[in-house]
Amino acid sequence: MKLGAHVSTSGGLSKAIERATNIGAEAIQIFASSPRAWRFRHPDDEAAEKFIQLSEQEGVGPCYIHGSYLVNIGGDPDQIEKSVDSLVNNMNAAAKIGAEGVIFHGGSHKGKGFDKVYDQAVDTLRTVLESSPDNVWLCLENSAGMGAHIGSSFQEMGALINGVNHPNLKVCLDTEHLFAAGYNIASPKEIKEVMKEFEKEIGLDKLVAVHANDSKVELGAGVDRHENIGDGHIGTAGFECIMAEPSFKNVPFFLEVPGFDGEGPDKKNLDLLKQIRKSLNLEPGV
Repeated sequence: MKLGAHVSTSGGLSKAIERATNIGAEAIQIFASSPRAWRFRHPDDEAAEKFIQLSEQEGVGPCYIHGSYLVNIGGDPDQIEKSVDSLVNNMNAAAKIGAEGVIFHGGSHKGKGFDKVYDQAVDTLRTVLESSPDNVWLCLENSAGMGAHIGSSFQEMGALINGVNHPNLKVCLDTEHLFAAGYNIASPKEIKEVMKEFEKEIGLDKLVAVHANDSKVELGAGVDRHENIGDGHIGTAGFECIMAEPSFKNVPFFLEVPGFDGEGPDKKNLDLLKQIRKSLNLEPGV
């Protein structure tokens, strides 16, 4: 079980590796371009080669790219076109820098209902995958159950995965989003049922990444609010349940927490996860 974090690429791609090693991250997630703009800045050849070299040198990996927050597979035609372009650009960048894949949010059906946007969502994801390199994954992230957001239930995620039916469409599970959506992963008994449902609706072979975040909100609150490990409603005991669950044994974890200094994922949060991993006698770096 590798324990990593989302790190900044400010100052250049290679700076992300430096920041990762400074906090003890074994794997990383980055933005390839601004997540709040459609305009995409492709990594140049020299930067990509240096990133790959440093990743191998420092033993940091796997790497995932987080896609733009503007992506919406349930949006209007203009949004769909821009979302496809954005995701394909990120997939190409992932292939160039040796990343495993691109993690993205499905967006919102804007009150129309999931069933109403289902066909276009499936077509959109299929278009992205058919237009992308075949050696990178497109990873749908679960949402926190907010209003009209797509993918807060395993049923919705499974419907999309099965509808697209492509080997490169995978899943990233966010612990805070799961908890906020009503999945009690902080309970030793209930997490077993949660993952049984995941296996039934989606399949454990689709799970390739975990966003490890505590929750500022209570179970089922339906709000996306990340908290530092141990300071939220999932708590340290909850993360012991999560990390002890066999379904997650060989899946990399990535912190997306506010940080104890308020500046994002930090060494203290990673050390807390490492302490839990050690107490459970789990193998590091697998």
